[in-house]
Amino acid sequence: MTLIPVILSGGSGTRLWPLSRTQSPKQYLKLLSDHSFFQETILRLQAIGVNENPLIICGSDHRFTVLEHLSAIETQASHILLEPEGRNTAPAIAAAAYAATKDHDDPILFILPADHVIENTEIFKAAVTRATALANDGYLVTFGITPDGPNTEYGYIKQGPTLGDGAAEVDSFTEKPNLSTAQQFIADGHYLFNGGMFMFKASTYLEALNQFEPGIATHAQQAITLASHDYGFTWLDQKAFSQCANISIDYAVMERANRIAVVVLDAGWCDIGSWKALWQLHQKDDHNNACIGDVMPQDSHHNYLYSHDRLLATLGVENLVVVNTHDATLVAHKDQVHHMRGIVQKLKDNERPEATLHHKVHRPWGWYQTIGNGARDLVKRISVKPGAKLSLQKHHHRAEHWVVVKGIATVIRDDQTLTICEDQSTYIPVQMVHSLANNTDQPLEIIEVQTGDTLSEDDIVRLEDKYGRASKNVSD
Repeated sequence: MTLIPVILSGGSGTRLWPLSRTQSPKQYLKLLSDHSFFQETILRLQAIGVNENPLIICGSDHRFTVLEHLSAIETQASHILLEPEGRNTAPAIAAAAYAATKDHDDPILFILPADHVIENTEIFKAAVTRATALANDGYLVTFGITPDGPNTEYGYIKQGPTLGDGAAEVDSFTEKPNLSTAQQFIADGHYLFNGGMFMFKASTYLEALNQFEPGIATHAQQAITLASHDYGFTWLDQKAFSQCANISIDYAVMERANRIAVVVLDAGWCDIGSWKALWQLHQKDDHNNACIGDVMPQDSHHNYLYSHDRLLATLGVENLVVVNTHDATLVAHKDQVHHMRGIVQKLKDNERPEATLHHKVHRPWGWYQTIGNGARDLVKRISVKPGAKLSLQKHHHRAEHWVVVKGIATVIRDDQTLTICEDQSTYIPVQMVHSLANNTDQPLEIIEVQTGDTLSEDDIVRLEDKYGRASKNVSD
């Protein structure tokens, strides 16, 4: 019996804005420990003895981030499936099931979101052991969280006949209720929060999917069969995958199938669904403030206060969330932070980059940080990892001036190859084919000044790229 963890890591990053953004969603943030939520999910599995390499599902924009986070905890993935577009959990899990059965004979799949917190590892281990036995017996298993009170932000699972040892058959599922209904559920005593974690044999899930949503099963299988592979990534076929219905596993299978079991999990679970939830988990001062960074609260109580790189002072405030980053500041009442999606959508509607990118943007070769801009100029600090290289490229609308401030750069300018040392510079005119590489074992940093009428990341024509981005026509 093989148990394969399937990590769903395709979140878009809205509820923890401005720290979480489309290009850097919350699962890759380090907010409660020295590891990201994504890394904690994998380390937690290893701690309870689930040692099979995880199968990761994410968007193509996050693929290099996933590799970096895996490398940092010395873990490899069995597959990294790249979704060409988000089609919800039912198609994603179907693709994972088909990919897993190529390597194993009907493995058990343990489906986990990448951004949950589970504090008690021993209780978690016991619940996983119980779920594994039920999955091996042909059940579709979900995990129900012991509620700590009425909550309208979660779906609910009603327990039916007991299966013994902390498990039961599922009587029914209910989507997020109103407060009155939630209170009735808690008083009833048979209801659990829906934790969004699942376990089943690959064949059990695919059989149910073929019964209730055969189109998803067909197109997900085609997406795997026609997938392309490079640099350790599996690119799901776009045409096939886009034909999958956009539907969750709950609606597609769990609420319609027979032999559904729920395992009770009372292990300090949280899905970090809001800033308020993060405040509840964080260590606090004597006035119940969670303070992160250079923060100075005075006569302030019950606040979440985060500052990335400057002093944040508060006076006479309470029950606020104040989050300060390089380029954006959020001030919100803790009881209103569940409306964050509205702010992010307004930013997207107005094409504000703060919805998508951080001030520091990570790339497979390193990172860049915007440090100034004008009407026809843009200034960046660029850091290139040892042994890394930017793509061979050109621009239609902008010229670039590079000044090396740390390390040694190898620069291609059309048919020239130059070595540029600290305090030296070079110029890249519009339309010139060029590249930047760090062929040393030390970091390379340059200051780049762009000039032109159009200063956009879209103005990149990649001719060659060691990370496979030229052939995929992607902008990251």
